[in-house]
Amino acid sequence: MIPILGALILQAAYGAVDLMVVGRFGTTSGLSAVSTGSQVLNLVTFIIVQLAMGITVLIARFIGEKKEEQIGSLIGGATIVFAIMSAVLFVLMVCFSRPISLLMQAPEEAIGLTSVYVRICGAGIFFIVAYNVLAAIFRGLGDSRSPLIFVAIACVVNVIGDLVLVAGFHLDAAGAAIATVTAQAISVVFALFLLVKKELP
Repeated sequence: MIPILGALILQAAYGAVDLMVVGRFGTTSGLSAVSTGSQVLNLVTFIIVQLAMGITVLIARFIGEKKEEQIGSLIGGATIVFAIMSAVLFVLMVCFSRPISLLMQAPEEAIGLTSVYVRICGAGIFFIVAYNVLAAIFRGLGDSRSPLIFVAIACVVNVIGDLVLVAGFHLDAAGAAIATVTAQAISVVFALFLLVKKELP
């Protein structure tokens, strides 16, 4: 339970780190954009986490029932379903970032930056979904520590990315979004690498 709780807390910390760095080195509009945009991203992540929990439960069930041969088809089916969901979210967040910003009631002066933040996060939604699906697989296999390590690494990368892009290159909300997506992408690479090395049923 503790590693799972820790991973969820660290995932929620992404937006908080972005807010702190943009608040210190960015603009007021950028701060508002990150605040509003991270709510959209947190909502999407929450939905994905809840749906991916089904993978965890089914893998654990198949292992308990000694039906390990069904895990492969489960993961294959889940990959297709979540890939379709990612494609839909990609289109929604990239093509409709401005209407989403208006729907979230972003301040008028921050709508442009909020739209940019949502669009960049939408462009990287495949990494965000992939991380949560991989974490669900690891947990189903009885390994809840590895996802915590992945998200911890991602948090460190996110902090460094925020400081470089927001404080260094003054990219404001866009820099925070790029740092978030990059951090998630790196956590996915680590997760895939470990999954390949892991002895699987």
